[in-house]
Amino acid sequence: MKKSSVLLLALILLTGFALLVARPTNGAAPETRHVVQPGDTLWQIVAERYAGDPREGIWRVKERNGLATSALTPGLVLTLPAG
Repeated sequence: MKKSSVLLLALILLTGFALLVARPTNGAAPETRHVVQPGDTLWQIVAERYAGDPREGIWRVKERNGLATSALTPGLVLTLPAG
């Protein structure tokens, strides 16, 4: 009885861990990182990465990175959301 309880508990814990680690994929590209170079603009970075209205992409990048403005400093590492 005790051995089966331990096995059941181990199975439950393993299943729970697998569910936490596994993430469903919707086919979208994962987040990427971009190191800002001299002369880079948010508009240019977004235009290269996202289709559609660049203003939507700029809003998403600013929100994801906690940016209050579109001003970029060389060396800044931006996280670019999937999309």
